[in-house]
Amino acid sequence: MASLNRIFLIGNLTKDPELRYTPSGAAVANLRLAINSSFKGQDGTRKEETCFVTVVVWNKQAETCNQYLKKGRPVFVEGRLISRSWEVEGKPRSIMEVRADRVQFLGQGAGGSGRSEFGDAPAESSREQAADAEPVAEEPVDSDVPF
Repeated sequence: MASLNRIFLIGNLTKDPELRYTPSGAAVANLRLAINSSFKGQDGTRKEETCFVTVVVWNKQAETCNQYLKKGRPVFVEGRLISRSWEVEGKPRSIMEVRADRVQFLGQGAGGSGRSEFGDAPAESSREQAADAEPVAEEPVDSDVPF
C-alpha cells in the first residue's frame, strides 16, 4: 500500500522568521504559523480554535522568506510532515514540523501585487537536505519545547 505525506496550510506568522545557516552553508528558516478554525460546539455555540505549527524552509526560499515576511503576514504553505527527536538531560524529546516545498505570500505585500510565490526552483536532493538537517536538529537542547 502506498503512503502519502502532503500538507497544505494557510495561516498567519506569529513572529518574524528565524533564519540561520547550517555548517555547510545551507540557509534554513523557521516560520511559526497560527492556523485558526471555527466550529459549532455540541451546545450549538460557535467556538474558535487555533493550531500553532512550525514550518521549516530551506535554501534560497528560506532567505526570501526571511527578507519579505514579518509577524502577522498570511502565508500559504505546501509541504510534508517531518518528525525530529533529541535528548535533553537524558530525557527524549520529539516534535512534528512541516518541511515546506512551497511558500506563497498572501495579503498585500510591499510590491502591491498581493501575491508572490517562491519554491518553484529545483530543490536540493533529499540526501543533501537530510545531511544539512542534522546539525539544526541538535539546537533545541536548552528547552523542553524547541521553538
